[in-house]
Amino acid sequence: MRYFRLLVLGNGISAYGSYLNMVALNVFVYDATGSALAAGLFMAVRLGTNVLSGWVSGRLVSVYDRKRLMVGADLCQAAALLTLLLAPDGVRPGLLYVLAVVMGGCSTLSQVALRSSIPEIVGAEHRVRANGLLVTGRSLAMIAGFASAGVVVAELGYSAAFALDAATFLVSATVLFLLPVRTRAAEDPTADGSAKAPGAARGTVRVLLATAPLLLAMIAVRAVDGLGSSSHNVALPLYSSSLDPDHPATFISQFWATWAIGNIVAQQVIARVTAKTGRTPGERAFALGACVMSAGFIVVFCGLPTLPAVIAALVAGAADGFTETVYVSRLQAAPDDQRGRLFGLSASAENTGFGLGMLVSGALLERFSPLQVVAAFHGLAIALCTALLLLLVVKGRRGPGPALEEPAADRPAVTEGRG
Repeated sequence: MRYFRLLVLGNGISAYGSYLNMVALNVFVYDATGSALAAGLFMAVRLGTNVLSGWVSGRLVSVYDRKRLMVGADLCQAAALLTLLLAPDGVRPGLLYVLAVVMGGCSTLSQVALRSSIPEIVGAEHRVRANGLLVTGRSLAMIAGFASAGVVVAELGYSAAFALDAATFLVSATVLFLLPVRTRAAEDPTADGSAKAPGAARGTVRVLLATAPLLLAMIAVRAVDGLGSSSHNVALPLYSSSLDPDHPATFISQFWATWAIGNIVAQQVIARVTAKTGRTPGERAFALGACVMSAGFIVVFCGLPTLPAVIAALVAGAADGFTETVYVSRLQAAPDDQRGRLFGLSASAENTGFGLGMLVSGALLERFSPLQVVAAFHGLAIALCTALLLLLVVKGRRGPGPALEEPAADRPAVTEGRG
């Protein structure tokens, strides 16, 4: 795990850059073009690339060396940002959409490759703890990126923001390149890059057919969670403004800070419980956690006094971090040659849900209140999770049972080459 902590640090630094450019680039697009339509198109291109690249990424990480793919993805993002930084002002507007494709595709590829590699880097028995560390690092990076983006752009300008962003990806690529970690199972016949794509595809189909009521249902829940996530992200500025028109950013800051605290606390708890019991929470825990998360987000928008609203945000953040760790750990239980395609499918589903939700929730907020929109989207997630729980009960599955938590892929793996 000592090497993995350095990987988490590098990943957190690149995640900070991603959240920083999410704000800086969107504002820059509008300033450079003077068009709200152009800014919306930039976001649409980036989200569309996220969706499409999930399918491609799943195939790439099943065939090629994942460490090289992650390093290449970071370097491509750094190069794209530096190209935009050095380009003449007249050329920049046209490069923005190229940048959207590069950033969207490379970020998804990096995420799919990293998630697929965790059991091989740290060992299957440590994957829950490792996933918790990654989620914690990204949560802190999100808060830092969003909080500093306005200051960096206002005080130093767009050029400094793009340079800082590129530097974060270069740091991440350097850390990945230098770490002596293995990202693929030693027995994987495609580790040398001589792909056996048809065989891998058939293996993935067999897994999905064998576990369709379970893994596909969990992926569907994550897609609907994406809808819910987009709704509260879009509704939050409107709701915060209605609470305090003179200081609209106050509640937003309180919300995200509290959400991050809950997220981090959840990672500590799940890591300790897993280490103590030796069991990984399964599908039932995932469905229950997703229900609590969505209910927490709905309560946040109910117009409660500050303290109860902050407590609801804390619960939502804790449940959010818990469900993500359980979900990722469950998909990582699949055999190595099938894992990449599962995470590729998952990435496409989650990004589709989030992108569609951004469009639909934005339109609905023109006619309905933030509470109504958030309750509708997160209510749909609660309904789907309830259906999943009923399916598990009908099938007689146990939440902590070995069939759910200790499949063959969960047996301790060879630790040679791991940190």
